[in-house]
Amino acid sequence: MDLPFDGAISRYFKEDAPKAVRKAIEQGGKDDILSKGYAYREEISKKDYEARMDALQPQLVRLQSDIKATGKRVILVFEGRDAAGKGGTIKALTENLNPRGAQVVALSKPSDRESSQWYFQRYIDWFPAAGEMVIFDRSWYNRAIVEPVFGFCTQNQKESFFRQLPEFEQMIVQEGITFLKFWLDVSQPEQLRRMLARESDPLKQWKLSPIDVEGLTKWQPYCEAIAETFERSHTGFAPWTVIRSDDKKRARIATIQTVLNALEFKGKDRGAIGQPDPAICGGPEMWSDGADD
Repeated sequence: MDLPFDGAISRYFKEDAPKAVRKAIEQGGKDDILSKGYAYREEISKKDYEARMDALQPQLVRLQSDIKATGKRVILVFEGRDAAGKGGTIKALTENLNPRGAQVVALSKPSDRESSQWYFQRYIDWFPAAGEMVIFDRSWYNRAIVEPVFGFCTQNQKESFFRQLPEFEQMIVQEGITFLKFWLDVSQPEQLRRMLARESDPLKQWKLSPIDVEGLTKWQPYCEAIAETFERSHTGFAPWTVIRSDDKKRARIATIQTVLNALEFKGKDRGAIGQPDPAICGGPEMWSDGADD
């Protein structure tokens, strides 16, 4: 079987991955949690996961119905390292929703024209109208994390972003839009294990890019960019919700619970929703730089 990028991910695993990371992957079982700092040693069972989702999905449908009926506007931002589980979490969140009212936005590299615009401009074009929820699969935070790590922006551009960011997000909230920011946090061994799985699966190879491969060698620069981003963008009006996502299923449950608890809606059943697991869900203090791995 042909591997994308000439098997660069497998080669990194064999030749360049930190010894502890390689050992964790080699010794870990299929359902084992590889991070020593994660609260659980095994993934949640399929039975328990499905039971929780069976309770949560009708609540999401009721939420969307209420958003449409009342004209609420909602923006959800999903960020995280490559293979942190953003796509799967968004899919779990939206699988039973009407896509006309719950749009997923995953913007590609800006065009030459977009590159000459105010940085936030192309994102604003996708903001919700009355009765809509918009979900950003990566967002304007590219300028805070990915672009500096790879040298795609200048230091001045990054500083301009951080100067404008608080006022920009405060305007979103003052406009009456419900605004939630999620960071899905994946450990270094689990990230590499997922990327190896993508590399060997022809149905998932499309998820990989040369940037993903190069990013494997930039764990520490990413850590520095993430830490700076939390420090400069975690505010009272637009806080980050950090969810440790080594167990994708637990992360999906916690994310959906956070969304449902953030809004009032007709037919809301607090008992069915429950509270996010505090062992994996909280503020930036939940973020791990991977040192425990």
